[in-house]
Amino acid sequence: MLTVKNPAVRKRLKIVLPFLLIPAAVAVGSLLPFEKTYIYTALVISVLTLFLFIAGFDSKRIGSRRLVVSAVLISLSVISRFIPLFKPVTALTVIGGAYLGSETGFFIGSLTAFLSNFYFGQGPWTPFQMIALGFCGFFAGALSKALKKSRISISVYGFIAGVLYSLLMDVFTVNWYSGVFSLKLYTTALLTSLPFTVLYAVSNGVFVWVLAKLVGEKLNRIRVKYGL
Repeated sequence: MLTVKNPAVRKRLKIVLPFLLIPAAVAVGSLLPFEKTYIYTALVISVLTLFLFIAGFDSKRIGSRRLVVSAVLISLSVISRFIPLFKPVTALTVIGGAYLGSETGFFIGSLTAFLSNFYFGQGPWTPFQMIALGFCGFFAGALSKALKKSRISISVYGFIAGVLYSLLMDVFTVNWYSGVFSLKLYTTALLTSLPFTVLYAVSNGVFVWVLAKLVGEKLNRIRVKYGL
């Protein structure tokens, strides 16, 4: 397991990777005219996400332990996409980010979207799903102190994460439909998808409410016991 021991470098990577390099990869990939560019874009995002995950720790032992826990959460998230009607993917990503940190949250969300789409279908939507779910987990980690104070606060964030995911995916919808981003079309897409966005956001809030105590307590015990 690689590590980044310099705190200053880790701090820069935690900003540059999620807010500059990964969005740039999505933007460039969506503009290239080549066939199936999304596959290469998704692979690039996966590599950058791994570097972001590595930037979250400075010890090989801690990093290996966090990787194992993250792999379990990713597996649960992927499996949850197979459940008819009920898909607590975003909820597990939010809880993972809140209890294991921003980098881990992004890692769980991004890899869940990429790996599960090998069954549900890879396409130009995959990079957008990766970054949308990734940010849901990333911001959960950034707000972890506030979110872990009560089930209400983390459930409210689960609702907001559902809205955030929908807003980012509507960017893909507009780009896919017109080939370029248009504010007018984006507004139309937001209004058209509003009922689905509300339903998705509410279901996320409910899933987080149900799972936060059960999964969160387990993650908190693991985090304390193994120094994660």
